[in-house]
Amino acid sequence: MTIIQNARTLEEVVQSILSNIEESWQKNSKLIKITRHSKAWWNKDCHLSLEKYRLSQSLENWHNFKSTVKKTKRSFFDNKIEEIANKKCSPWDLMNWVKKCKLPAIEAIQYERHLCIKLENLWIALHNSFNSAQTREIDIYVLDKIPNKPMRSWNPFSKQELIDAIEKYNNLSTPGSDKLTWNYIKSIIRNKNCIFKLIDITNACIDLGHWPSHFKTSTMIIISKPNKSTYNSPKSYRPIVLLNMIGKTF
Repeated sequence: MTIIQNARTLEEVVQSILSNIEESWQKNSKLIKITRHSKAWWNKDCHLSLEKYRLSQSLENWHNFKSTVKKTKRSFFDNKIEEIANKKCSPWDLMNWVKKCKLPAIEAIQYERHLCIKLENLWIALHNSFNSAQTREIDIYVLDKIPNKPMRSWNPFSKQELIDAIEKYNNLSTPGSDKLTWNYIKSIIRNKNCIFKLIDITNACIDLGHWPSHFKTSTMIIISKPNKSTYNSPKSYRPIVLLNMIGKTF
């Protein structure tokens, strides 16, 4: 592990981690075509048993396939129920999970009295609505009103602090541009070398007073606000920003 003594080294270390994650993603990820027949519970065992039946066309293999599907579905839904009812401690969330999601009727968005028919027009409308403060000047003189306090030392982060911070997060959270979910992060910190490297980066951010540029990037998605009478205005939507998981952890 490179000793992080300055901001440049910190940027290089974080960029190296990002490159490894991206390389692993490109090597192991695959494009899945979602259709109306796609099932979240379907796994490799189901696929193999189905292929075996298709090759043999035997009644025995057909029963084996049906048995595999039944066991897989049971295991999948039992895990889902445990995830929602026990880990989140909110059994009522089961209702939102099984209840059919009704999407609102979407109309063409109007911006400055024009319909956003083309994608570039829609982008301008949403960008100007949600990022209007991006270039606005910041009044830093409000900081002068904050009274001075005695300088205090900052204790380095510990292994247990990192574990406690990560374990409470839901594995189903949507990842940011680094494509890591909390489930991956929890697997990473089980490795002794990895967890101490992450702690070193965290402490370096504090000691150097520098936040790496990779952690500043985010992905914004636009979702509709519930129970609106019409959806033809940008005000009927709201942005959600997805941060990179490692930076989010720190």
